Amino acid sequence: MLETAFNIFYLILHVVNQGSFPKPLSAEEERQCLRRMQEGDKEARNLLIERNLRLVAHIVKKYYTSCDEQDDLISIGTVGLIKAIDSFKGDKKVRIATYAAKCVENEILMYFRSKKKTANDVSINEHIDEDKDGNALLLSDIIADDENILDTIYRKIRVETLMAAINENLDERERTIINLRYGLTEPALTQKETATRLGISRSYVSRLEKKALTVLKEKISQ
Repeated sequence: MLETAFNIFYLILHVVNQGSFPKPLSAEEERQCLRRMQEGDKEARNLLIERNLRLVAHIVKKYYTSCDEQDDLISIGTVGLIKAIDSFKGDKKVRIATYAAKCVENEILMYFRSKKKTANDVSINEHIDEDKDGNALLLSDIIADDENILDTIYRKIRVETLMAAINENLDERERTIINLRYGLTEPALTQKETATRLGISRSYVSRLEKKALTVLKEKISQ
């Protein structure tokens, strides 16, 4: 779950927070990326996600104009987009955007229906049963891990780099807001929930969040 939180955070940090979105891929470029992704190319997968982020923003702005949680909805919609990319089959007779739009909308609807029932509410250290000797069986014990060790090391380095940037360049309140908003140390909160937790306005949370993301983007780019 922590890895998912950091993946979303990186997308927000490097793309969404820039105020503009990269252009969508052409039909041919999309087919090439799909082929490469199916062959295990993670860069192709990331490109498919980044080039379809404009779709998430379009859906949020078109259908949730009056909602005061648009920053949150873009993050949530991005989760739906990632699910769509990972489940899309190249033999479908539609473009990814057509398929992904429904996944994005569903993810946002699920959020409104049950704000508290998120994936972050389930811990891999949750006690789910006991073995015959009375020893606790954790969720992490039954999750298979067949990932490439180099991928694991890369993610660990990326997480450590980001955490170092957060700790070294943000003040205490900014660190708290980033941790709460993106679920880096506990289940993620919306801007409104973060504001309530800290006793400040939602608009102030939004300003501090954007400021912190800008600082982190500059530091990591360096």
